[in-house]
Amino acid sequence: MTRVVAISGSRRTNSTTKAALRVALGAAARAGAETDLIDLGAVDLPLYHPNEDEQGESDRLKAIVREADGVIAGSPVYRGSYSSTFKNFHDFCGSEEYEYTAVGLLTTAGGGSYGGTLEHLRSTFRNVHAWVVPHEVGIRGASSAVAADGTFRDDSLRDRTERLGRVVVEHAERLPDTDP
Repeated sequence: MTRVVAISGSRRTNSTTKAALRVALGAAARAGAETDLIDLGAVDLPLYHPNEDEQGESDRLKAIVREADGVIAGSPVYRGSYSSTFKNFHDFCGSEEYEYTAVGLLTTAGGGSYGGTLEHLRSTFRNVHAWVVPHEVGIRGASSAVAADGTFRDDSLRDRTERLGRVVVEHAERLPDTDP
């Protein structure tokens, strides 16, 4: 069975990023995937230190990503890029976790600008040999667009977010199996 994990780079309790990711995961599940959510705001993950091996829950979280066929990466927009919480987790992971993995991108912006954040995420995932799917979602005015329970105030935005979940499943199923 295809496994898809969403990674939320938000630390907010009522995060619009997490709410939108859950909608995308719901669509992935309806497309036949087994799904999971990594809430980076709720795990023990100290600042990345390259001279230390296991740190906090890093090994467990990396294993979840490594075993996934698809990832939906979500981050709020902070200062024109992705969150430091997401960056810290991303520093723990490399091509061993992401090679042959379909990755979909989702960003939530308090204002109107999310393009730079999507570009930064796209670039860093390509750097670790992930297959970044062409469909991505940016949500402007996220606190007005998405409620914490996942209710979207705009049907077309909800449709795009659900499509992201389905597209990640479709691409994950097409990528080669890494087993010899």
